[in-house]
Amino acid sequence: MSAPRTNTPPTYTPPAKAPAADAPTTNDATRAEYCVVACAEAWRDAGEILASPMGTVPTLGARLARLTFAPDLLLTDGEALLIGNTPALGAPPGTVEGWLPYRQHLALVATGRRHVMMGASQIDRHGNQNISCIGDWARPTRQLLGVRGAPVNTLNNPTSYWVPKHSPRVFVEHVDMVSGVGYARAAEAGPSATRYHRIPEVISNLGVFDFDTPDRTMRLRSLHPGVTVEQVQEATGFALTVHAEVPYTRAPDADELRLIREVLDPGDLRTREVPA
Repeated sequence: MSAPRTNTPPTYTPPAKAPAADAPTTNDATRAEYCVVACAEAWRDAGEILASPMGTVPTLGARLARLTFAPDLLLTDGEALLIGNTPALGAPPGTVEGWLPYRQHLALVATGRRHVMMGASQIDRHGNQNISCIGDWARPTRQLLGVRGAPVNTLNNPTSYWVPKHSPRVFVEHVDMVSGVGYARAAEAGPSATRYHRIPEVISNLGVFDFDTPDRTMRLRSLHPGVTVEQVQEATGFALTVHAEVPYTRAPDADELRLIREVLDPGDLRTREVPA
């Protein structure tokens, strides 16, 4: 397996004119379905790498990408099997392609052949992520998951983030503890940290964000339909980079809606994560 590894995020050019904030959508897609498509786009043209989505919507996104525009993606059953088919959420794999024990999974991480989409209890303007604790590290008010594999992920393979409930408690000025490494800290650490460091996207229930700015700080890239720039900024604990005209997130087409609703998530688990 091979995949290009670069520290330069893809350049995104907004359209010449964005639709009005109250413009009608072209289909009856729900907010959750827009989020699924936004997550899927993170793996567009990814090639033969391992997709590691964490959460219902990111999992649907990775599976939708594989069924449409990223057929070479490698998927697991969430444990230790590489799966050959693309089952619905909760369904057992119909085809097993290989065995991926923890040791081999770590080898993929360390060689950059994976794109993980993690959650974030906190994330700041530089892309630093916290899943460890809330409050002072010496005496935290809340103990969370712990650092886990976040530092290794962010320094060795592309790492995106999924936030199902966008709020100032999550999008903060400074994270209480750095678990996943952001752009500024990676730059301070030098070439050994920046060589493979890349945060392609942050996706929330309000929009899509990236770090394609001169100072590598968070930018609002697109809005989900029905959301305004003002709503996003009010729900964010720091000033975002916002262009004068912000486009809407791409709508799912008819075939993508069919795959989401009938093939991948007939039980509508996506709406539990992102209510209508």
